[in-house]
Amino acid sequence: MDAEPIAAFTKQLQRPIDMTPRRGRMRRALFVLILSVIAVPFAQAQTIEMKLAHYAAESHPGNLASKMFAEGVEKRTQGKIKIALYPDNALGSPPAVLEQSIRGSVDMALPTQGQLGLHIKKFNCVMLPFIFDSYAHADKVVDGSFVAWVVPDLEKIGLVFLANWEWGFRNLTNSKRAVNTPSDVRGLMVRTPPGLPYRAAMEALGAVVATVDFTDLQKALREGVIDAEENPVAVIYSNRIFDIHKHLAMTGHNYNSMVHVINKTVWDKLTAEQQNILREESVAAGTWMRRAVRDAEAEQIEKMKQAGLQVTYPDRAKFKTLMGSAYNRLNAAAGEENIKEFVRMVEAAK
Repeated sequence: MDAEPIAAFTKQLQRPIDMTPRRGRMRRALFVLILSVIAVPFAQAQTIEMKLAHYAAESHPGNLASKMFAEGVEKRTQGKIKIALYPDNALGSPPAVLEQSIRGSVDMALPTQGQLGLHIKKFNCVMLPFIFDSYAHADKVVDGSFVAWVVPDLEKIGLVFLANWEWGFRNLTNSKRAVNTPSDVRGLMVRTPPGLPYRAAMEALGAVVATVDFTDLQKALREGVIDAEENPVAVIYSNRIFDIHKHLAMTGHNYNSMVHVINKTVWDKLTAEQQNILREESVAAGTWMRRAVRDAEAEQIEKMKQAGLQVTYPDRAKFKTLMGSAYNRLNAAAGEENIKEFVRMVEAAK
């Protein structure tokens, strides 16, 4: 509002008040009206500040997509929503950041299905070893009926689904030997993230599994505490694991993606227009990230080869035939009925 009307109103308030019922009611009504008019510009100008934390390295497409998302939201909301980014486990390990997002101390996170599976059994189904034939196959499942299946479960723990981003098919690196057959994995001490789906696949191949926090991975690799680790190519490349390990086997044993979620209490405070902007920008960032990760994979492998990495392409079918014990163990982690339903989705998407 202009300064003159506000000053005039203030002067009016300084006059002796006529306490007759009618004039008193009129003054109170006028007072409330003026305050509401004054308050509107301030409410509209208020800036909402949010935190988005994740585990991708600063150079990883996951962080670049996060920047794209934050910039898109700020531009489309004309600066009314600003998003601060915390990459590379700056606010804690992936499971810890997910917990913070559920509580609301972090507004948004990008957990994988493996991390979400610690809270919601259905997400562990995505981590079934060798369940997907290709990226296109995985996309069709996780973007399709799977979303509608898990959204109510996310809301029960206080999260709202925005979009699927990318992480990728997981592959095995090690410091000991080339992996061409399942028997080459036997006896290797392999680091996996916490969560049964990761461990079950490696243990089914005869590996000894060690759970090491990702923030301690480089140190454990350099000191030889562990022989091997498994991650998507983009992670192996951006974290320069190829500087330590000289063997990469393209096993593609598990697939998972970053799942962009926001705290439900934070979400419910946004206007419908703001919610729409966040969701659209998340989908755009996720689409870009998928393309970036997949398009760069061959080039990254070639660059790592030039740095001395030896790459093998084992027959995945031979590995899959040994996953019976892993599937049996995952019946408990994911739920037998959940697995049956998920396998139906997978078959329908072929």
